[in-house]
Amino acid sequence: MPRTRTVERSRLVPHTIDGTTHLVLDRYKEDVPLPPRDWDRIVLTGVTAAAAVIGVASVVWSTASIGSLLDLVVPLTAAAYAAAVVFDLVWLSCMALEWLARYDQERATLPRRAGYVALGIAMGAVGAHGWISGDAAIGFIAAAVSGLAKILWTVVLRHHAKPLDAFTQQWVDAERAKAGGRLAMVSVRRELTRAEQAVAAERAAISGGSGASPEDDPESPEDEAEDPEDAPMPPPNGPMTIADAVRMALSCGISDPEKVLRYVRQVADANAKEESVLRTLRMERKSA
Repeated sequence: MPRTRTVERSRLVPHTIDGTTHLVLDRYKEDVPLPPRDWDRIVLTGVTAAAAVIGVASVVWSTASIGSLLDLVVPLTAAAYAAAVVFDLVWLSCMALEWLARYDQERATLPRRAGYVALGIAMGAVGAHGWISGDAAIGFIAAAVSGLAKILWTVVLRHHAKPLDAFTQQWVDAERAKAGGRLAMVSVRRELTRAEQAVAAERAAISGGSGASPEDDPESPEDEAEDPEDAPMPPPNGPMTIADAVRMALSCGISDPEKVLRYVRQVADANAKEESVLRTLRMERKSA
């Protein structure tokens, strides 16, 4: 008989009282079959948990062994054991990076090789402790603990790894490069903003505290070109339309929307709507 589990469901059903019908919520329970156990997933989870326990045991064992070795030359015992933790944590961290790159074998190559180098150094330190203690065989067996932990983790990582085909990998690389470019531009824009603020502060300091910068200088030619008061008045041969006034403002070097609006209201229509002027300004800029 298949295994089942009870779930609660709901549905809307009509319910009538005194000739008036409403849809009401009806809750009921139903037995649904359970999928068969995924023994592959169960076994893989168990092996991964065992590898984690073995990794912790390897760190404790190597720390005790290497810490005892370093304690022979380091006056502070706590410092010796703190340094001993580094040996196994390095190759374990490299395996963690290899796990993160399990979909990209090229990126996983560097942490994998670095992990093997760190493992060799850790095993050498553990073996040296046994050799100094007078029993090279015990040192060799003690060093094998880290080696076995590394072997098991390597097999588990290879089983979890899902390499991509060449085309998919190139697509992923392109998307990663695009996202990386956008992320880099955030820092670049922040740097440019800081530089612009520094320039503004420098200009304010050069102005001698008068509160005016070179851009605010009334003698500046840019301000003369952007000042609607200095722009030519309309010709006396008839009224000027909003479009004509916008074109006249642009020809005089007035490009700021607020100044264009002020000029249009001055020479064409004192009640010109801002939306109409801005729409005409955009059209003229596109046609230019």
